[in-house]
Amino acid sequence: MTRQTTTHVFLSHGLESGPGSTKIQALKTLAETCDKVQAYAVDHRSSKDPAVRLTQMQDAIAASGAAPENIILAGSSMGGWVCAQTSAQIPVLGCFLLAPALALPNYPQSSPLIQARHVQIIHGWDDDVVPVIPVIEFAREQALPALMLPDGHRLENSLDRITDEFRAFLSRAGTNIISTDQK
Repeated sequence: MTRQTTTHVFLSHGLESGPGSTKIQALKTLAETCDKVQAYAVDHRSSKDPAVRLTQMQDAIAASGAAPENIILAGSSMGGWVCAQTSAQIPVLGCFLLAPALALPNYPQSSPLIQARHVQIIHGWDDDVVPVIPVIEFAREQALPALMLPDGHRLENSLDRITDEFRAFLSRAGTNIISTDQK
């Protein structure tokens, strides 16, 4: 069955990163290989305040006119927090979280109830920024799939695995990857 509506993928980068970061661009490029997908890399560099970044995500979603059932959120670190918080407020199609900044001091609402139909958390066992145990506990409490990798916070040694997981995630959410033969 071919999806008749456009899926909107919103990507949210981490605190010290930007929309042009390696992970965000890899996920955006992959999303753009899907049929009827519009991908947005939200630029949060104007503020380090989590609440401001959450408002920026909400504004990007509103500007797109996307319906919640057609939205996939993907974020890394603080961007993962932004996506988790957004999905707690809006029941979206998907939420793909990389080393999400959950259970950290000075982050409001650090245990949001994710309301996405499809969820995937990926975290590094050796993360020295966001402790792994609170993220595992968060996933357990909400019965969310979590993949732990032998990597650090930036997951820089796991980019191929992350893109493979995102490809599978997009497929589960109903998007169709266009093969190079169809382009």
